[in-house]
Amino acid sequence: MTTERTGTTPKTAAQETAGPRAAAQETAAHPAAVSAPARSRLAFAGIAAGNLLVLLDTSILNVAVPDLQRSLHPTAAALPWAVDAYTVVFAGLLLAAGVFADRWGARRVYRAALAAFAALSALCAAAPDAGTLIVGRALLGVAGAGLVPASLALLIHLNPDPARRTRAIGAWTALSGLGAAAGPVLGGGLVELGGWRLVFLVNPPIALAALLLARRLPAPRTTVVRALDRPGLLLSTAVLGALTFGLVEAGIEGWGSPYAWAPIAVALGALVALAVVERRVAAPVLPPALLALGRVRAAMAAAAVSCFGYFGGMYMLALWLQHTYALSPFQAGLASLPLTFPVCVMPFFTGRLVTRYGARPVLLAGMSATVVAGVLLAFCGGGHVPLALLVAAELALAATGTLSIPGAAAAMAVSTPPELAATGQGALNGVRQAGSALGVAVLGTLGTLSGAGAVLIAVGLAAVLLVSRAGGRR
Repeated sequence: MTTERTGTTPKTAAQETAGPRAAAQETAAHPAAVSAPARSRLAFAGIAAGNLLVLLDTSILNVAVPDLQRSLHPTAAALPWAVDAYTVVFAGLLLAAGVFADRWGARRVYRAALAAFAALSALCAAAPDAGTLIVGRALLGVAGAGLVPASLALLIHLNPDPARRTRAIGAWTALSGLGAAAGPVLGGGLVELGGWRLVFLVNPPIALAALLLARRLPAPRTTVVRALDRPGLLLSTAVLGALTFGLVEAGIEGWGSPYAWAPIAVALGALVALAVVERRVAAPVLPPALLALGRVRAAMAAAAVSCFGYFGGMYMLALWLQHTYALSPFQAGLASLPLTFPVCVMPFFTGRLVTRYGARPVLLAGMSATVVAGVLLAFCGGGHVPLALLVAAELALAATGTLSIPGAAAAMAVSTPPELAATGQGALNGVRQAGSALGVAVLGTLGTLSGAGAVLIAVGLAAVLLVSRAGGRR
């Protein structure tokens, strides 16, 4: 009798009855099979740590502004840009960073951005004056823009199965959300411990640890051979950067300032030029095939509105609490925990909800939470608001962020072709940053919580209608 060869050696009776002993010997002979899950977990940790840095730097410096003012004595016009230079550059370059990550390789871009983030954070900590700090913060925005779309592209490649990918994005969002939750509390504690410079010295150890873990990251094959759309990249960067700049200035100087409406006018002009140019190029910077997908449009709308409500509400409430209750920076950070802590927990469940029910119901629930938060804030008058009402409004805003933000990222991840993963995520995050800046500019300049509530009701209802019409079936 002949034995059919199938690539494995036939087992003898002794081998078949060897049981655990044979299994142990086989495991020892093939250690890679056992260590693969461990390598995957380490790679995931490296991806999440890099994005944690990005979110940490969007909030950790806010509570350090008074100490920074006493130390560096910046002018009144320069002080806000010590914080906002990071946001403007970061938002302006997100789409371009996604294009380059798809073109040059996500792992290469991610590792270079991590190294730059560590070095530039040390430069900011040593800044002798406000001008140097503003330049350092702007360069940090460049590094941060390189991290986000590249990290999501790596995460998508690490999890090819759509259901597993959606759960991984939820976990990535939750772990990354530690940055947003810990930022105000950690920043306040570090300022009270040793001053604003310690805020920047948190970044290099995290960046270096992520860089070591990045050695285990997969290297997706760069199959994109499209021509580089240089005019499209320049114009899209101008749109996002000028729009964010104008919105930030509107939050600082008011909507009547020429430093606010002039950049916004430039952004609108660049947007018109971008639409004209993109119709004539063979390979647009944002492929029309992406925008033609209803799920992509729904994800982008939900991301913009959720960031408008969540980050705008966070900024507004932080100012309101400090002014109304005269809280210290550390106390203000603690008071924001009902708004920030759920970001560390809920996205784990959001990924499972998207896997089970699809993205559209989850996005609609997040948009509805925006309306609920608006209704609760509309009942808040002036003076000391009942604590239960304020906490309920914070939890509703937290639901907006924890449902819609990871839900939008998951919807984009499963709808975008793999070769355009970083480009799609770069566009999504660019829209998110514009929504955040608009939320801060609008909600931060309103004098009352009830006025902010009315705005959130209107924006939330519009988003529910938009997502209902744009979102396709699962």
